[in-house]
Amino acid sequence: MSYIVNNRVFVNPGYADEFEARFRARAGEIDKQPGLKAMRVLRPQGNQAPYMVETEWESQDAFRAWVGSDDFKRAHADPLPVEATAEGGGLEQFEVVEGTVAGASR
Repeated sequence: MSYIVNNRVFVNPGYADEFEARFRARAGEIDKQPGLKAMRVLRPQGNQAPYMVETEWESQDAFRAWVGSDDFKRAHADPLPVEATAEGGGLEQFEVVEGTVAGASR
């Protein structure tokens, strides 16, 4: 099926625009990675909620290959200042057991 990786990021007030702009600037780069199925950056809609960066891969091996790639290194070479994010969050990894896509036939 698929392999999902979520990265929860607590962005401090005043840094949301820069956080989102960085993803918009690189959105097309991750699309070139073998095995990537989808990427979404989700903006929180409540107090204290983190941003969620969600990637969907064909397999865990495809995700690991991206983490070891030059593109990954470039994407993480110029991080936001330390004061831009708060403690907490982190990576969550899942193997999809079952799912559906609206309008798709099986």
